[in-house]
Amino acid sequence: MARFTLDEKLAILSDAAKYDASCASSGTSRRDSRKGDGLGSTEGSGICHAYAPDGRCISLLKILLTNFCIYDCAYCINRVSSNVTRARFTVDEVVTLTTEFYRRNYIEGLFLSSGIVRSPDETMLEMVQIARKLRVEHRFKGYIHLKTIPDADPDLIAEAGALADRLSINVELPTDASVKAYAPEKHPETIRKAMADVRLRKDATKDRSHTGKRPPKFAPAGQSTQMIVGADGSNDAAILGQSTRLYSSYKLKRVYYSAFSPIPDATAKLPLIRPPLEREHRLYQADWLLRFYGFGLDEITGTTADGNLDLQIDPKLAWALQNRHHFPLDVNRATREMLLRVPGFGVKTVNRILTSRRHRNLRYEDLNRMGASLKKARAFITAQGWSPGALTDTADLRARFAPPPEQLSLF
Repeated sequence: MARFTLDEKLAILSDAAKYDASCASSGTSRRDSRKGDGLGSTEGSGICHAYAPDGRCISLLKILLTNFCIYDCAYCINRVSSNVTRARFTVDEVVTLTTEFYRRNYIEGLFLSSGIVRSPDETMLEMVQIARKLRVEHRFKGYIHLKTIPDADPDLIAEAGALADRLSINVELPTDASVKAYAPEKHPETIRKAMADVRLRKDATKDRSHTGKRPPKFAPAGQSTQMIVGADGSNDAAILGQSTRLYSSYKLKRVYYSAFSPIPDATAKLPLIRPPLEREHRLYQADWLLRFYGFGLDEITGTTADGNLDLQIDPKLAWALQNRHHFPLDVNRATREMLLRVPGFGVKTVNRILTSRRHRNLRYEDLNRMGASLKKARAFITAQGWSPGALTDTADLRARFAPPPEQLSLF
């Protein structure tokens, strides 16, 4: 194996980590070395790589421990049969990079994943050692996200959760059949068991002892997962159905969707082109509607015949156009549940409407000041001084929102 400098390893292993989307740092507990001894913080400013719930930018050092892997997952650039340049950090190198980058204000946390070297236990042990050295020896109080290996010893995953803010275990693909076909060394039931163990350990931290003392925190920012979109033949209904089950069964913080990217020397089973990035975007929008807007899976995926989301318009608008009999809604009288279904109304806008209308009737201009996207909403609402008239039932209403066709270049 070629010997690389630390800078060369960083270039190789940070580039290899770009395929992992599940690295947002939302939901972490607040720790700050400025309030005591230690190094690092989950607060403050830095390079914007991810966002916390309050809008703060969180910068993360996102790397693989190694891109060596004993598995041969067809969709993975780092699979054992792939002809790529291989590199591997030592435990101390990752610790040094994290602490030195933090001291230079480049990062506020670490996202660490890895290929599998020799065995899941050996690889997971090294990741745990990195987190332990950062937390104990360097008193690092910044954010740590570890990508856990479901086949590893449960005790190692338990220690990882005690040290990290967030754990993630990738389900890889939307269906068990696809996982078995494209990643034969991985077992869906093992992945689900590991996710269930994380959930149970996290739930146990909420139980107080008879003296009222709580047990130590376990992965306070929860767990997340990632699904690859477009590598197999699953439609959006199957993808979102899997997400719905994962959220309800394992209390995940997020499901991330990563558009499949064609890789060199791939198997003939994989597509030759990547799916449109707009599909990934629509899945995130639909995911949000399922979690925060009260939509059902069938409502979102039933707007098209093939179970895929409309790529030209967002899923809430697609539902509204298919269900025009519910509209227009009077913003001064409609329920919260129905206001959330108005295209262009977000959760904050709806909450402002409900608060403001207790004191007076709302006008069209008031909605604009509240942050509503009236370009979308105006056809679906009435307010004091505003009615859409026949606009709601106009035959070409969809065309008003869909992007116009573009002439493709010949060169």
